[in-house]
Amino acid sequence: MQGASSGVGYGLKYQARCISDVRADTDHTSFLTGTLSLKEENEVHLIRLSSGGTELVCEGLFSHPNEIWDLRSCPFDQRIFSTVYSSGESFGAAVWQIPELYGQLNSPQLEKIASLDSLVGKINCVLWWPSGKHEKLISIDQENIFSWNLDCSKKVSQVQSQESAGMLHYLSGGAWDPHDVNAVAATCESSVQFWDLRTMKKTNSIECTHVHDLEYDTRKKHILVTAEDESGIHIWDLRMPKVPIQELPGHAHWTWTVRCNPEYDGLILSAGTDSTVNLWLSSSSSEDGMVESPTKRFNPLLNTYTDYEDCVYSVAWSTREPWIFASLSYDGRVVVESVKPYLSKK
Repeated sequence: MQGASSGVGYGLKYQARCISDVRADTDHTSFLTGTLSLKEENEVHLIRLSSGGTELVCEGLFSHPNEIWDLRSCPFDQRIFSTVYSSGESFGAAVWQIPELYGQLNSPQLEKIASLDSLVGKINCVLWWPSGKHEKLISIDQENIFSWNLDCSKKVSQVQSQESAGMLHYLSGGAWDPHDVNAVAATCESSVQFWDLRTMKKTNSIECTHVHDLEYDTRKKHILVTAEDESGIHIWDLRMPKVPIQELPGHAHWTWTVRCNPEYDGLILSAGTDSTVNLWLSSSSSEDGMVESPTKRFNPLLNTYTDYEDCVYSVAWSTREPWIFASLSYDGRVVVESVKPYLSKK
């Protein structure tokens, strides 16, 4: 199903790959996004949806020294975020703070709180624990998982522990379990590995190839969703990890990212290199009244959004208004959509 475009758009000056919900902003529906230009000065945009939901407004525009490959907003402080960046030759990561009076400054500068500079390989992502205030960060590079102690007030970050994934594994990303502060999942070529942060040891793995992205279900324990190249989307119950409990077809080309809705059970966004965003309803949510009958087979694809002319590498649900999501295509186009028409039976 393809619905008519009803999205609100916003354009960045340069190409971009990452957008993040500012979940700590409880007064506005806000998103952070960063650009990916090798030759130009890159930018971080703080954008907010107007109160009427008809316009995206730039509330802050900040220069960033390098290409931004990963950006995550701090879950407990709306002015703090992390980036993974590249100079074209090497990768680094840092935690930044937006100045308090940025709206009254002519050219506000980001303040670097900490550099995550003990990295030995190509860093892929920085993870904040999604379920509340926590003094630790996780970084994942190609070969290692690091646990950091972060003190924002003192602007200090220290490696608490690290562990190598092993010679035969190259890590590409990860997710932090919102139900267990000691559990992290990491992706590599042929599997998803599960790590216990207390011991920094692998506890389990599931076999799946070419996973581009993964996310824990924030509402249900033990549920993990993976986005896999041409295999589409797999939903796993980690208590029975040998086979997925549901498979969704994904996209016409690579399925690049997945996000679980923070409020509505079974509602999943995916985006891909076919320049579309898909809205899914997993069958595990049928008992919640979003479909007519728990026993009736139904099409899990609720809608396909086609407002894009380039690959869509990033999507983000709004925590404040969980029926709203933002998507970002590689050409720097941000689109914010409402999924309310598909929640009528909720």
